[in-house]
Amino acid sequence: MWRIWCYALGKKEGRDKKDADKIAYVRTIIMIQLIVTNGFIIAGNIRHWNDGQVSLLQVTSDIGTTVSVPTLYLAQKS
Repeated sequence: MWRIWCYALGKKEGRDKKDADKIAYVRTIIMIQLIVTNGFIIAGNIRHWNDGQVSLLQVTSDIGTTVSVPTLYLAQKS
């Protein structure tokens, strides 16, 4: 299994088998770091998926017309 994993990481490098294994360990650590980092990025995107969602506010005018207005774009009344 180790041999297949080493080939999956890329061409075996090094002067001998021991040297090639050391290089494969370093590549494995880099691969684990990459997977963990991507996991945190995906988790953050899922956690904040609907944070910018616009809600609608029902506004009735003086003449009785009701309109839905996005609350994100409402200006404050002075």
